[in-house]
Amino acid sequence: MTSSGTNQGAAPAAGTRADAASPAWEVLLPAAAAPARARGRSLRAALREAVRSGRLGPGTRLPSSRELAADLGVSRGLVTEAYEQLTAEGYLRSGRGAGTWVAGAVRAASARARDLAPRPPGAVVDFVPGSPDLALFPRARWAAAGRAVLAELPHQDLGYPDPRGLPRLRAALAELLTRRRGVVADPERIVVVSGVAQAMTVLGFALHARGWPAVGVEDPGSPQHDALYAATGVRTVPLPLDEEGLSIGPLRASGVRAVVTTPSHQFPTGIAYSARRRAELLDWARAVDGFVVEDDYDGDFRYDRAPVGALHGLDPDRVAYTGSVSKSLAPGLRLGWLLVPPALAETVVERKRTLDLGHPTLDQALFARFLERGDYDRQLRRCQRAYRDRRDALTAALTRYFPGAELSGIAAGLHVIVTLPERYGPEERFLARVAEAGVAVRSLTEYTHARAGRERTRERVSAGGGGVRLVLGYAHLPPTRVLEGVRLMAEAVDG
Repeated sequence: MTSSGTNQGAAPAAGTRADAASPAWEVLLPAAAAPARARGRSLRAALREAVRSGRLGPGTRLPSSRELAADLGVSRGLVTEAYEQLTAEGYLRSGRGAGTWVAGAVRAASARARDLAPRPPGAVVDFVPGSPDLALFPRARWAAAGRAVLAELPHQDLGYPDPRGLPRLRAALAELLTRRRGVVADPERIVVVSGVAQAMTVLGFALHARGWPAVGVEDPGSPQHDALYAATGVRTVPLPLDEEGLSIGPLRASGVRAVVTTPSHQFPTGIAYSARRRAELLDWARAVDGFVVEDDYDGDFRYDRAPVGALHGLDPDRVAYTGSVSKSLAPGLRLGWLLVPPALAETVVERKRTLDLGHPTLDQALFARFLERGDYDRQLRRCQRAYRDRRDALTAALTRYFPGAELSGIAAGLHVIVTLPERYGPEERFLARVAEAGVAVRSLTEYTHARAGRERTRERVSAGGGGVRLVLGYAHLPPTRVLEGVRLMAEAVDG
């Protein structure tokens, strides 16, 4: 077989014959040289890929089976079988006495696999909140747990699981959550989910099934809730906060019968709901025969005292409680839990079943062992020490480089709210200069759900005498990077 020294890899023009001298056929040579038992399969795969990649373009006429078999040094039967198979699949077309052609319906596919995962913005220092330090992931212990699970897991456990999750994991989670978060954790009411996002989704479907068109959300609050609930046919109603938590008056006036909250450490303001507000919230839920959804996204991380217990423990019939390992291990594990009120349990479990037939069994068994052996408690202590040190480093850096800066909210979680003195405003100019210096930050106004909410937030900032209010995430940054980022911000706005 010969090939031209130029135009290597070009497909024959549409309507032309791809003869033996065409470089397009070079792609079939490795297949022709494959072992005899695999030669037919290899030839079909190579010819299919040549069409998919566009090397053999639509309308290209192929050599006869006899000619191609002679050129490749294989039996004519192998080529005939390949032509017939690809014709049946739609890659080729043929007619009696008219030859074989590349079908016009085939479109070349990209060989590049794009990565659509959210990535940091490429800043010199990134203070955008929400990410843990992925370098703290306990690889050795996780790998050891994985090996042990593969050795001991019964074969039958590899079948379709209980959509609520493996009983072993639900029992281990019940013990953990009762001990650490003060919830009323009945293993029969625990559903293992793919993170808090899936918990919100299945709850949204359950609310929609009850004919409830809307759910209340904190404003400011997590920006993800709008899209998650919209996908289930439920709209979100932004509700304001005060210094004790979600404002009860606007909640009552909204007409909703379910509301999403972060009472242990409100995101993003950093406050903890007062005992009075917790009681008022539960009284509201009972009065309207509704539910409170409690997102306990970072409840284990409190640095000045023991964490406040979860709201769920006060009324498990009215509170749907959810959490995950996204802040303690890694968000890429897609592993979380949902404690469902009895009235919603059947609908939630059935929706979980139809979504994915249950969470991956190996992942569940591995995490169950990780919990049972105390490895998760050790990981939480390790993260708590690291994140407390980083919060202290951020506080010290802000005191040094931004005199008069005020931190609000409790000493907890993976982010802080800082209010800078008025001289650093206006906010838009501050953010522009900091971005030019390569520092990624978010203002508090970016976490409101609507323009009206942003205006309310700006009014509160103005009333408090501060020019800029920032939400600074620190957990993923070592102390040296925290210091560098604050220094760069100060140089950008003082220069």
